[in-house]
Amino acid sequence: MTNKPSHLILNSPFEEPRRYWEFVRETLSFRIAEGRRKAGYVMATPGAKGFEDPGQFNEIALVNQIRPRVLAWSAAGWPGVTGMTRRLLEHWYDATTRDGRRFFFCQLEAVETLIWFQESDPAERVGLIIPSDGGDWERLCCKMATGTGKTLVMAMILAWQFLNKASYPQDSRYARHALIMAPGITVRSRLEVLVPDSDGNYYELFQIVPGPLMEMLRQGKVLIRNWQALAWDSPDKIAKRRSVDKRGAKSDDAYCREVLGELAAHKKLLVLNDEAHHAWRIPAEFKGKREDKELFAEATVWVGGLDRIHRARGIARCYDFSATPFAPSGKQSYEEALFGWIVSDFGLNDAIESGLVKTPRVVVRDDSGQYSHDYKSRLFHIYADPDVNADITRAAEPQEPLPSLITNAYYLLGKDWLETKKLWEEAGAPTPPVMITVANRTETAARIKFAFDRKKILIDELCDADRTLHIDSKVLREAEAAEDVEMPEDKPADDGDDDVVATPKLTKKQQAQLLRRTVDSVGQPGKEGERIQNVISVGMLSEGWDAKTVTHIMGLRAFTSQLLCEQVVGRGLRRTSYELNQDGHFDGEYVNIFGIPFTFLAGLSHTIDRAPQELCLLFFGELAQRDPN
Repeated sequence: MTNKPSHLILNSPFEEPRRYWEFVRETLSFRIAEGRRKAGYVMATPGAKGFEDPGQFNEIALVNQIRPRVLAWSAAGWPGVTGMTRRLLEHWYDATTRDGRRFFFCQLEAVETLIWFQESDPAERVGLIIPSDGGDWERLCCKMATGTGKTLVMAMILAWQFLNKASYPQDSRYARHALIMAPGITVRSRLEVLVPDSDGNYYELFQIVPGPLMEMLRQGKVLIRNWQALAWDSPDKIAKRRSVDKRGAKSDDAYCREVLGELAAHKKLLVLNDEAHHAWRIPAEFKGKREDKELFAEATVWVGGLDRIHRARGIARCYDFSATPFAPSGKQSYEEALFGWIVSDFGLNDAIESGLVKTPRVVVRDDSGQYSHDYKSRLFHIYADPDVNADITRAAEPQEPLPSLITNAYYLLGKDWLETKKLWEEAGAPTPPVMITVANRTETAARIKFAFDRKKILIDELCDADRTLHIDSKVLREAEAAEDVEMPEDKPADDGDDDVVATPKLTKKQQAQLLRRTVDSVGQPGKEGERIQNVISVGMLSEGWDAKTVTHIMGLRAFTSQLLCEQVVGRGLRRTSYELNQDGHFDGEYVNIFGIPFTFLAGLSHTIDRAPQELCLLFFGELAQRDPN
């Protein structure tokens, strides 16, 4: 299920990047540059619009200060570390002790950076100032692109902390008890691999810990909670209760007993925030847009809950992990608030150039040649197209036809999906490739579902209603917040025919849980979502929805920032294969996108004849015709 080896992939996934594609703004062209790309991110240029904007690069200066120090410290043999830390680091670097398995460079770099902050000589960190988020507990953030294995990094961090605490019980730098925070049930359930006693735990599966140390590791305790579990009743909310129960708000101590369970008896907890861009402290001057304000309550509960835990029990260390560690600023898209405490960065372009993720690209399979370059450009900005925007931003009935640009876009993207499906079937893939749509509103999603069900989209194979999943986002959010509920078993009907199975009627809560399980298992053989090939959703698909089988994405909503673009594309970045080719690199895999306007480096629209086609696609700016062969 891979394409031919891609010249876009310049680096081994197991070594520090040595080369990168450098964009030359003056000539709107690319060249291979030696060395490593600086840590940073590209954002829309103020005042620039659409396809003509090459973007502006913003350096993450703190990371660029830290990188050479950590590399030198590592090359010198990690001076200052404990004996246990040294044993772990040597084990992680020596693949012969783990049946030949190697960790990616980005994983080792993230772990070493956090260890360096704690165990290296303080003189190593002279001049470094880690900004606070405004709270009373310290945060350090590792920025890692989706698909680069941050869950494995979290397991390595827990092993480092727990084994050191077991070896040196009096050393206050280490913790024996960890609270892991997740953005919902889906992510929470997937993080169960971080519990040392769990089946399929990462410590044994990936041989993170030498076998003799597993019993010592199990002295550490891990509690995984989704952010909704941190919610508490405010005095105002209590006053508005209709019930006779008017008891006051819980004290911090009572709150900890409720939230932490058996961990409530312990102090100085280690906290790991997964998808930490949800955990941001609200600035007093925040004046966000409506979609930003919807995140307000979540961020308040997440960070506010940790504040209460810190007051009552103490947070010894807090490590954040996110591919997009920005907080909504409530301002323009080019003023997004990057977390100031990022200490390690391996971004999307780094991950693409190392072959760790699929390459996002815009593909038009146009054998007829009837689509002009201008038309292809419209496919890049579908939602902003005047004919489309006026139509799909209004309330409409499901049977109302979609704008022609959208139906044509589905046809073109669907033709490429169909070719991918044929290739997968020839390769014996157990599940189909998946197309996902991110729509702007419930009515639009309903119209899209209607169009597919009635075969208004002229790709019959993609119009199978039984293999289409229409996600009710409100129901899915409720399912993400709730615990699993018991699903009824099928029972024989009462007519005496044992071959007939009655379908029990599900409660709304059970329907929500079934939806979550189906969404969560797309692309997984033998589970509810194995046959799904077309997913239609409203708004954002939740983190943790990381089906490796996503190959095509249609964006039909406003993308107010490059952050939103990367978060949507992130749902399709995970690779299907990790086999190395003869060059020691991964072969290229791709996720094809329409309507997700990464504005930066889009100046390549002027260089279609001068720049390598796939290189244009790497940076999301060019709409080139793909060779059908």
